[in-house]
Amino acid sequence: MSHEHVSNLKRIWFVFGLLSFVTIVEVTLGIYKPDMLFKTDFLGMNLLNWIFIILTIYKAYYIVWAFMHMEGEVVALRWMVVATAIFLILYLIFILLTEGHYIFGVFKNSTIKWNF
Repeated sequence: MSHEHVSNLKRIWFVFGLLSFVTIVEVTLGIYKPDMLFKTDFLGMNLLNWIFIILTIYKAYYIVWAFMHMEGEVVALRWMVVATAIFLILYLIFILLTEGHYIFGVFKNSTIKWNF
């Protein structure tokens, strides 16, 4: 029984190019901060931050998909891994936004002064 070695060089370069492109878009948006995205609020946060969150989740998903070889797994296993990660990420975002909004309100509307 012999196994033939299959080169994944093309796939590796594609993944590298895709993740590099998404990272370059994130860095460019972070440097230039377009007013259209930065000054437009959506669900309590500006659009630029939402774009960063979405692109970061996309990169994390694609890293799991490509480098952990999830594309070759059973559908149920893929959904268990991906759904758990998505749930935890969304829950973390909810907690951070809720607590951050509360702390901002405390410092803005009370006699406690900003000391940091």
